[in-house]
Amino acid sequence: MILFIKHVDIEGPETLGMFFVNKGHVLKVINLHDGDKLPDNLNGVEAVIPLGGPMNVYEEAKYPFLKEEDAFLKKALMQKVPVLGICLGAQLLAKASGGKVVRSPGREIGWFTVNITTAGLKDPLFKGFPNPLEVYQWHGDMCVPPEGAELLASSPKCPVQAFRVGTNAYGLQFHAEITDKSIQDWTHEIAPDYRAKVREGMLRHYADVKQDFHRHGAIMCENFLKIITV
Repeated sequence: MILFIKHVDIEGPETLGMFFVNKGHVLKVINLHDGDKLPDNLNGVEAVIPLGGPMNVYEEAKYPFLKEEDAFLKKALMQKVPVLGICLGAQLLAKASGGKVVRSPGREIGWFTVNITTAGLKDPLFKGFPNPLEVYQWHGDMCVPPEGAELLASSPKCPVQAFRVGTNAYGLQFHAEITDKSIQDWTHEIAPDYRAKVREGMLRHYADVKQDFHRHGAIMCENFLKIITV
């Protein structure tokens, strides 16, 4: 079973979930924002994928489930259960592993490129990727992974775009799972004051890069499955 952790209704497994289902894996989605509880143990869990959300990792008083998730991710790290944290999920992984989250040098919303590092090019998660890689972003914060973590991707506005803790726990500041519906939902719900012209530009660019973007997402899922089964 692959366990997805949701923090807000409009950020779900999307194309990643569809990929794993098509490969015959059982998915379980924990909707923390709706009051779902994380499991007491990790028995039968092949991997944990904490997803994105608009909150900050330190807003535990406002979002009590963040404290519970921190403890859960610490347990996953101790038991060496594979983790793939996306955006907020990456920041939660950084915090749970002894790092922290700070303001990013630049806010990124929309389409940007990231540069895969030398270590990233050798890492199994990024095998078969172009460099630089075009991704979708929606963040103002940045991970500071713990000492000993491997930096896998970077960009001028956000020096930590991807990292690995240990052998099988990964954090991605960017998104690999979104669709045009995601862009519509996020711009309407998270940033309703976003100019229609900006939204339309994002959607037009999605249409232009859709084939390559989803092909790269599938490559990442294939690579992560290999990591899971090691």
